[in-house]
Amino acid sequence: MDDPELPRTCAWCGRQETDLVRSLAWTTAIENGRPRTFCDTCSREHLRAMEGKLDSEHW
Repeated sequence: MDDPELPRTCAWCGRQETDLVRSLAWTTAIENGRPRTFCDTCSREHLRAMEGKLDSEHW
């Protein structure tokens, strides 16, 4: 099955993931009307800011 969203690229660090199963741990957000995707490492590092609904420019 081909997924048009692969490879996924982290909006924060630029890491790319081509494995759909590994990318399931990634998070997504809508910032200024645009979808953003963050890898599992950046998601864990910035979890409190994400929960506070801060845009990534404020991390």
